[in-house]
Amino acid sequence: MKLTLGITIIWCLNVLLVSVVGDVGTATSYDPPYLPTKCNGYSQQQFPEGGLFAAASNGLWDNGAACGRRYRIRCISGPNRPCKDGTIVVQIVDACRSKSCPSTLVLSNKAFDAISRNSDTKINMEYAQI
Repeated sequence: MKLTLGITIIWCLNVLLVSVVGDVGTATSYDPPYLPTKCNGYSQQQFPEGGLFAAASNGLWDNGAACGRRYRIRCISGPNRPCKDGTIVVQIVDACRSKSCPSTLVLSNKAFDAISRNSDTKINMEYAQI
């Protein structure tokens, strides 16, 4: 009984630690056309299966080194309780297209819709590179 309880406690602590490791930032969405990108120009093959991709803000762009990086993200708050449960993984395929980037990550519509109920808002997110 004690061994089972101990294993359960360790498992719960592990889940808790994994779920809170990461940085906090913001996310918005952007509309097509998604091409060309700063990572691979007009190549359709750069987009991950499922359409979960993002453009990186200057802080993450790292002079283009961000291309291909993957981030696990989770919505944590926003106006009118937009968050859906769960996490998604996005791949960086572009740099933010506006001079003053509106968020840490600018998600494809499909990616944003996977974590938020409101597509036209800015959300707070937790993210970690994987």
